[in-house]
Amino acid sequence: MTFIEIVVEGKGESLVEIDDRNPRTAQEICERLPLEARAQVWQEEVYFGLLFGLADENPSPRSEEGDVSYWTPGSAFCIFYGGSQPYSAVNHIGKVVRGLDIFPGVEEGDRIVLRRGEP
Repeated sequence: MTFIEIVVEGKGESLVEIDDRNPRTAQEICERLPLEARAQVWQEEVYFGLLFGLADENPSPRSEEGDVSYWTPGSAFCIFYGGSQPYSAVNHIGKVVRGLDIFPGVEEGDRIVLRRGEP
């Protein structure tokens, strides 16, 4: 199994278990770790742009609480922590398995680091 740790500076850490819904997308992101960005917030979603683009693989117009996804039009990494839905279809790559509760407290501009994680 592959895991990504998401660290929100001053707020906490979460752990994402990568799944097989969009394996190429997940692999491309994992190969580029560690990554750093500044948070943006939209409804019940924390997201941030990545400095590289990826193609749609198996996009879905719906999300569930805890989904972690890649949004192709904005080259963005997305964490859905509530009931809101994507603006448009996303490539789901995993689920938050620990620390979902930190995301409601994330504010615009918070520093986020993605790195390889362990269970």
